[in-house]
Amino acid sequence: MTMLPSLAPPLPTVNRWARALATRDPFKWLASGWRDFTTQMPLSLAYGVVIFMISIALVSGLILLKRDYILFPLFAGFMVIGPILAVGLYEKSRRIEEGLPLRWNHLVFVKPRSGGQILFTGVLLSLLMIVWIRAAVLIYALFFGMVAFPGLDRIAPMLFTTRVGWAMLVVGTAVGGLFAAFSFAISVFSVPMLLDRRTDALTAMGSSMALVWNNLRVLLIWATMVLALFLVSLATGMLGLIVIYPWLGHATWHAYRSVEPATD
Repeated sequence: MTMLPSLAPPLPTVNRWARALATRDPFKWLASGWRDFTTQMPLSLAYGVVIFMISIALVSGLILLKRDYILFPLFAGFMVIGPILAVGLYEKSRRIEEGLPLRWNHLVFVKPRSGGQILFTGVLLSLLMIVWIRAAVLIYALFFGMVAFPGLDRIAPMLFTTRVGWAMLVVGTAVGGLFAAFSFAISVFSVPMLLDRRTDALTAMGSSMALVWNNLRVLLIWATMVLALFLVSLATGMLGLIVIYPWLGHATWHAYRSVEPATD
Protein backbone atom coordinates (compact mmCIF):
# COMPACT_ATOMS: atom_id res chain seq x y z
CA MET A 1 0.00 0.00 0.00
CA THR A 2 1.39 3.34 -1.08
CA MET A 3 1.60 5.98 1.64
CA LEU A 4 0.74 9.52 0.64
CA PRO A 5 3.11 12.20 1.91
CA SER A 6 1.79 14.51 4.58
CA LEU A 7 0.19 17.70 3.26
CA ALA A 8 0.41 19.54 6.56
CA PRO A 9 1.90 23.02 6.11
CA PRO A 10 5.33 23.65 7.63
CA LEU A 11 5.52 25.35 10.98
CA PRO A 12 6.05 29.11 10.68
CA THR A 13 9.58 30.33 11.31
CA VAL A 14 10.35 32.99 13.87
CA ASN A 15 11.02 36.45 12.41
CA ARG A 16 14.16 37.63 14.19
CA TRP A 17 14.38 41.07 12.58
CA ALA A 18 13.68 43.88 15.03
CA ARG A 19 10.16 45.30 14.93
CA ALA A 20 10.15 47.34 18.12
CA LEU A 21 12.71 50.12 17.75
CA ALA A 22 12.60 52.94 20.30
CA THR A 23 12.15 56.60 19.38
CA ARG A 24 15.57 57.36 20.89
CA ASP A 25 17.30 54.93 18.52
CA PRO A 26 17.85 57.45 15.66
CA PHE A 27 19.85 59.61 18.05
CA LYS A 28 21.93 56.57 18.97
CA TRP A 29 22.55 55.92 15.27
CA LEU A 30 23.82 59.46 14.82
CA ALA A 31 26.07 59.14 17.86
CA SER A 32 27.48 55.83 16.60
CA GLY A 33 27.86 57.28 13.11
CA TRP A 34 29.83 60.22 14.49
CA ARG A 35 32.10 57.82 16.36
CA ASP A 36 32.85 55.98 13.12
CA PHE A 37 33.32 59.30 11.32
CA THR A 38 35.98 60.41 13.79
CA THR A 39 37.74 57.02 13.61
CA GLN A 40 40.40 57.54 10.95
CA MET A 41 38.56 60.74 10.06
CA PRO A 42 40.62 61.57 6.92
CA LEU A 43 39.07 58.59 5.14
CA SER A 44 35.51 59.77 5.80
CA LEU A 45 36.39 63.39 5.01
CA ALA A 46 37.98 62.37 1.71
CA TYR A 47 34.81 60.43 0.87
CA GLY A 48 32.75 63.52 1.65
CA VAL A 49 35.02 65.70 -0.49
CA VAL A 50 34.54 63.35 -3.45
CA ILE A 51 30.75 63.51 -3.07
CA PHE A 52 30.95 67.31 -2.75
CA MET A 53 33.12 67.65 -5.89
CA ILE A 54 30.82 65.39 -7.91
CA SER A 55 27.81 67.44 -6.79
CA ILE A 56 29.48 70.75 -7.68
CA ALA A 57 30.58 69.43 -11.07
CA LEU A 58 27.07 68.18 -11.83
CA VAL A 59 25.39 71.44 -10.80
CA SER A 60 27.94 73.55 -12.70
CA GLY A 61 27.55 71.39 -15.80
CA LEU A 62 23.77 71.71 -15.79
CA ILE A 63 23.99 75.50 -15.44
CA LEU A 64 26.54 75.78 -18.28
CA LEU A 65 24.38 73.58 -20.49
CA LYS A 66 21.33 75.70 -19.61
CA ARG A 67 19.61 72.73 -17.99
CA ASP A 68 19.20 74.47 -14.65
CA TYR A 69 15.48 73.61 -14.61
CA ILE A 70 16.54 70.10 -13.59
CA LEU A 71 18.35 71.28 -10.47
CA PHE A 72 15.41 71.29 -8.06
CA PRO A 73 14.20 67.75 -8.86
CA LEU A 74 17.84 66.66 -9.01
CA PHE A 75 18.44 67.84 -5.43
CA ALA A 76 15.44 65.79 -4.37
CA GLY A 77 16.68 62.89 -6.49
CA PHE A 78 19.94 62.90 -4.57
CA MET A 79 17.97 61.56 -1.61
CA VAL A 80 16.99 58.60 -3.83
CA ILE A 81 20.48 57.51 -4.90
CA GLY A 82 22.30 58.74 -1.78
CA PRO A 83 22.20 55.34 0.00
CA ILE A 84 23.87 53.50 -2.89
CA LEU A 85 26.69 56.05 -3.08
CA ALA A 86 27.50 55.45 0.58
CA VAL A 87 28.54 51.80 0.18
CA GLY A 88 32.16 52.66 0.99
CA LEU A 89 31.08 54.29 4.24
CA TYR A 90 29.10 51.20 5.22
CA GLU A 91 32.22 49.16 4.55
CA LYS A 92 34.29 51.41 6.80
CA SER A 93 31.78 51.03 9.64
CA ARG A 94 31.68 47.27 9.13
CA ARG A 95 35.47 47.04 9.29
CA ILE A 96 35.61 49.19 12.42
CA GLU A 97 32.99 46.94 14.00
CA GLU A 98 34.89 43.76 13.14
CA GLY A 99 38.35 45.15 13.95
CA LEU A 100 39.62 44.71 10.39
CA PRO A 101 42.40 46.75 8.73
CA LEU A 102 41.15 50.00 7.23
CA ARG A 103 42.66 51.79 4.24
CA TRP A 104 41.35 54.03 1.46
CA ASN A 105 41.17 51.19 -1.08
CA HIS A 106 38.72 49.36 1.21
CA LEU A 107 36.23 52.22 0.77
CA VAL A 108 36.69 52.37 -3.00
CA PHE A 109 36.93 48.70 -3.99
CA VAL A 110 34.12 47.26 -1.90
CA LYS A 111 33.27 43.58 -2.27
CA PRO A 112 29.61 43.14 -1.25
CA ARG A 113 28.65 39.69 -0.05
CA SER A 114 25.66 39.80 -2.39
CA GLY A 115 27.91 40.28 -5.43
CA GLY A 116 26.35 42.14 -8.35
CA GLN A 117 22.96 42.43 -6.65
CA ILE A 118 24.00 45.74 -5.10
CA LEU A 119 24.74 47.08 -8.60
CA PHE A 120 21.28 45.98 -9.71
CA THR A 121 19.81 47.90 -6.77
CA GLY A 122 21.79 50.97 -7.83
CA VAL A 123 20.37 50.71 -11.34
CA LEU A 124 16.81 50.48 -9.98
CA LEU A 125 17.32 53.52 -7.73
CA SER A 126 18.84 55.48 -10.64
CA LEU A 127 15.84 54.63 -12.81
CA LEU A 128 13.55 55.77 -10.01
CA MET A 129 15.42 59.09 -9.86
CA ILE A 130 15.09 59.54 -13.63
CA VAL A 131 11.34 58.88 -13.42
CA TRP A 132 11.05 61.49 -10.66
CA ILE A 133 12.93 64.09 -12.73
CA ARG A 134 10.67 63.48 -15.71
CA ALA A 135 7.60 63.69 -13.45
CA ALA A 136 8.84 67.02 -12.05
CA VAL A 137 9.30 68.44 -15.57
CA LEU A 138 5.81 67.22 -16.47
CA ILE A 139 4.32 68.88 -13.38
CA TYR A 140 5.98 72.17 -14.35
CA ALA A 141 4.54 71.91 -17.88
CA LEU A 142 1.05 71.11 -16.57
CA PHE A 143 0.96 74.29 -14.45
CA PHE A 144 2.96 76.76 -16.55
CA GLY A 145 2.47 75.33 -20.02
CA MET A 146 5.26 75.22 -22.59
CA VAL A 147 6.98 78.22 -21.04
CA ALA A 148 10.75 78.15 -20.89
CA PHE A 149 12.30 77.93 -17.44
CA PRO A 150 12.90 81.58 -16.40
CA GLY A 151 16.22 80.90 -14.68
CA LEU A 152 17.26 80.45 -11.09
CA ASP A 153 17.15 84.19 -10.38
CA ARG A 154 13.48 84.49 -11.37
CA ILE A 155 11.99 81.18 -10.33
CA ALA A 156 11.42 82.15 -6.67
CA PRO A 157 9.02 85.08 -7.44
CA MET A 158 7.33 82.90 -10.03
CA LEU A 159 6.65 80.17 -7.47
CA PHE A 160 5.93 82.17 -4.31
CA THR A 161 4.02 85.19 -5.61
CA THR A 162 1.45 83.53 -7.90
CA ARG A 163 -1.42 81.14 -7.25
CA VAL A 164 -0.23 78.86 -10.01
CA GLY A 165 3.21 78.77 -8.41
CA TRP A 166 1.79 77.82 -5.02
CA ALA A 167 -0.42 75.15 -6.59
CA MET A 168 2.58 73.67 -8.38
CA LEU A 169 4.57 73.67 -5.14
CA VAL A 170 1.81 71.79 -3.33
CA VAL A 171 1.40 69.17 -6.06
CA GLY A 172 5.13 68.86 -6.68
CA THR A 173 5.85 68.43 -2.97
CA ALA A 174 3.15 65.77 -2.66
CA VAL A 175 4.37 63.80 -5.67
CA GLY A 176 8.00 64.22 -4.67
CA GLY A 177 7.16 63.10 -1.16
CA LEU A 178 5.70 59.87 -2.52
CA PHE A 179 8.83 59.19 -4.56
CA ALA A 180 11.04 60.02 -1.58
CA ALA A 181 9.03 57.86 0.82
CA PHE A 182 9.11 54.87 -1.54
CA SER A 183 12.83 55.18 -2.29
CA PHE A 184 13.63 55.62 1.40
CA ALA A 185 11.60 52.55 2.34
CA ILE A 186 13.25 50.24 -0.21
CA SER A 187 16.82 51.48 0.28
CA VAL A 188 17.39 52.47 3.92
CA PHE A 189 18.13 48.89 5.02
CA SER A 190 18.52 47.07 1.71
CA VAL A 191 21.84 48.58 0.60
CA PRO A 192 23.69 47.80 3.87
CA MET A 193 21.98 44.40 3.85
CA LEU A 194 23.33 43.63 0.37
CA LEU A 195 26.81 44.59 1.52
CA ASP A 196 26.58 42.40 4.62
CA ARG A 197 24.56 39.36 3.47
CA ARG A 198 24.24 36.96 0.56
CA THR A 199 20.78 37.87 -0.68
CA ASP A 200 19.15 39.21 -3.82
CA ALA A 201 18.17 42.81 -4.52
CA LEU A 202 14.40 42.31 -4.53
CA THR A 203 14.43 40.37 -1.27
CA ALA A 204 16.57 43.06 0.34
CA MET A 205 14.32 45.88 -0.87
CA GLY A 206 11.19 44.03 0.20
CA SER A 207 12.71 43.33 3.62
CA SER A 208 13.68 46.99 3.95
CA MET A 209 10.15 48.12 3.18
CA ALA A 210 8.69 45.64 5.69
CA LEU A 211 11.11 46.79 8.39
CA VAL A 212 10.23 50.42 7.75
CA TRP A 213 6.52 49.66 7.92
CA ASN A 214 6.88 47.75 11.19
CA ASN A 215 8.96 50.55 12.73
CA LEU A 216 7.16 53.41 11.01
CA ARG A 217 7.24 55.99 13.79
CA VAL A 218 10.95 55.57 14.45
CA LEU A 219 11.85 55.56 10.76
CA LEU A 220 9.80 58.72 10.19
CA ILE A 221 11.92 60.39 12.87
CA TRP A 222 15.06 59.12 11.16
CA ALA A 223 13.88 60.29 7.72
CA THR A 224 13.13 63.75 9.14
CA MET A 225 16.60 63.96 10.66
CA VAL A 226 18.23 62.90 7.37
CA LEU A 227 16.18 65.47 5.43
CA ALA A 228 17.03 68.24 7.90
CA LEU A 229 20.75 67.53 7.68
CA PHE A 230 20.57 67.37 3.89
CA LEU A 231 18.86 70.78 3.82
CA VAL A 232 21.67 72.13 6.00
CA SER A 233 24.10 70.84 3.37
CA LEU A 234 22.20 72.66 0.63
CA ALA A 235 22.10 75.85 2.71
CA THR A 236 25.91 75.79 2.87
CA GLY A 237 26.23 75.52 -0.90
CA MET A 238 26.69 71.76 -0.52
CA LEU A 239 29.91 72.33 1.44
CA GLY A 240 28.25 70.65 4.41
CA LEU A 241 28.16 67.38 2.45
CA ILE A 242 31.84 66.92 3.27
CA VAL A 243 30.92 66.18 6.88
CA ILE A 244 27.19 65.43 6.83
CA TYR A 245 27.18 62.84 4.05
CA PRO A 246 29.77 60.48 5.60
CA TRP A 247 28.25 61.04 9.03
CA LEU A 248 24.84 59.94 7.77
CA GLY A 249 26.40 57.05 5.86
CA HIS A 250 27.99 55.65 9.00
CA ALA A 251 24.79 56.26 10.98
CA THR A 252 22.78 54.35 8.36
CA TRP A 253 25.00 51.32 8.89
CA HIS A 254 24.19 51.38 12.59
CA ALA A 255 20.48 51.77 11.76
CA TYR A 256 20.78 48.53 9.79
CA ARG A 257 22.63 46.82 12.64
CA SER A 258 19.84 47.76 15.04
CA VAL A 259 17.30 45.69 13.08
CA GLU A 260 19.57 42.84 12.06
CA PRO A 261 19.09 39.50 13.83
CA ALA A 262 21.95 38.48 16.09
CA THR A 263 22.53 35.18 14.27
CA ASP A 264 21.52 33.61 10.98
